[in-house]
Amino acid sequence: MSSTPEQERGPTRKYAGEAIEVHWEPRLCIHVRNCVRRLPNVFLPESRPWVVVDAADADAVAAAVESCPTGALHHRRLDGGPQEEAVEETTIEARPDGPLFVRGSVRVVAADGRLIRQDTRAALCRCGASATKPFCDGSHRRVGFSA
Repeated sequence: MSSTPEQERGPTRKYAGEAIEVHWEPRLCIHVRNCVRRLPNVFLPESRPWVVVDAADADAVAAAVESCPTGALHHRRLDGGPQEEAVEETTIEARPDGPLFVRGSVRVVAADGRLIRQDTRAALCRCGASATKPFCDGSHRRVGFSA
């Protein structure tokens, strides 16, 4: 029996507050740190738990989460605020000496046609060294990938 895309991604951690939940998939996180730069009072990488959802308003938390280029962070609004939606135009940004950042209505499909992931954001490996292909795991830094 084959596993679902969700099972293959590994554990997800949920951080719930009054107005919003933040979901984190560690396996997809390559530590770009957009979340930390945007809201250092909410995203505290040296602390446990590392996400303190109620330290900012839900709109600010949602904006920080949506700035994550890998799809490792997502949110679910509990206060009736807007849920994340895919942007209309799908874009692919080749990062200098790094992955491809894809944003839009993203469907990653295996060679056999099996859906690997459907999301609004993804970071795809282009160095060839990732252990989580087709997704980036940050190996480009370790191997000294140069575009």
